[in-house]
Amino acid sequence: MPCKRIKPDTVTYGIVLDGLYRDGRTVAARKMFDEMIETGIAVSLFTYNIILGGLCRNNCADEAITLFQKLGSMKVKFDIAILNTMINAMFKFHRREEAKDLFASISASGLVANASTYNIMIINLLKEGSLEKADKMFSLMEKSGCAPSSHLLNDIIRRLLEKGEIAKAGNYLSKVDGKSISLEASTTSLMLSLFSRKGKYQEDIKLLPAKYQYFDRFG
Repeated sequence: MPCKRIKPDTVTYGIVLDGLYRDGRTVAARKMFDEMIETGIAVSLFTYNIILGGLCRNNCADEAITLFQKLGSMKVKFDIAILNTMINAMFKFHRREEAKDLFASISASGLVANASTYNIMIINLLKEGSLEKADKMFSLMEKSGCAPSSHLLNDIIRRLLEKGEIAKAGNYLSKVDGKSISLEASTTSLMLSLFSRKGKYQEDIKLLPAKYQYFDRFG
């Protein structure tokens, strides 16, 4: 491009940075970003999202969080996609309280949590065993008008079943309508293994909605 006197712009650098991070070349990506700054190319939210997401994907979460905090102190206005990236990274690298604080600050930032935000919060709350908080987060998601995806609902059901929370799993199974939300093969397989005649929770099958109580016929 320089040979043809074509000046790379923000989008050009963003594409290259994204490719470098996806290839695990974080050092090269840092040099590319430094070059971007030195040449006076405007850094957009699109660019920051690529960098923060790339650092997180390459296990450089501490660096990502440090950069995120630095940008925050510079009054950079983030979008919800960047906040989602950082909340997920904080959970992944065991900085749970920071993740929860960041989620709590979303409305104060003038932003609105979206379906991805709630997905991240619910799954991570379930991972840490905070079942009641996950339930409340799911209710908050529904009240906000964000419809849960079929994948999210299946993920919740499987995690609850694996923890032996059969009644809670039953509550979420009642939301499966077979149209917009249907059972995935992995969910069905887990239910078969748990509730078949040889299954660990065969006696608890009565806690499921009636249409799923046929699982005890297998095994």
